[in-house]
Amino acid sequence: MRPDLAVLTMAGLLDARPRVGYFCSGRKPGLMAVEEVHRLTVDTVKAVPVVVKGDTSIYDCIVAMFTEDTGTLFIVSETGHLEGVVSRKDLLKVAMGKGDLYKIPVRVVMTRVPNVVTIRGDEYVYEAAHRLMEHEIDSLPVVEPETENGKELLKVSGRFTKTTVTRIFVELGESSKPL
Repeated sequence: MRPDLAVLTMAGLLDARPRVGYFCSGRKPGLMAVEEVHRLTVDTVKAVPVVVKGDTSIYDCIVAMFTEDTGTLFIVSETGHLEGVVSRKDLLKVAMGKGDLYKIPVRVVMTRVPNVVTIRGDEYVYEAAHRLMEHEIDSLPVVEPETENGKELLKVSGRFTKTTVTRIFVELGESSKPL
């Protein structure tokens, strides 16, 4: 096989059949990128979650947010189950108030489950990106449902952010550049 045709065949732009030879697949690079987004699962692209316990002070959450370079913290129980989320805006509102940031626990200002928008790891990247836009949020906790004592709990396994979407977009754009 000629190397130039092999590359085009691997990229999906050409098909090859015995006794027929090479022929145009009819697929365009842009459409292949869209197809890839519909095939990628969240588990394959998720990042490490940044979590804190509910009794963590607002001050410590602000420090964690800056040291971890994130815009959202996931609040978890002692067993690692999702209790809520807190964003930059949430912490800014409290910091602008007259409360003692060292004494106020984050659970006071967090958005609580079940009001937290989540995504499962086996769902597709397209669905995760759609949820980010639909709910106008910056980050989704990637969760795995668990049942404990008849109650459904959500174990945090990762995070999916606007930065994740941008990274996927750039990687797909780079992989479909003309040779």
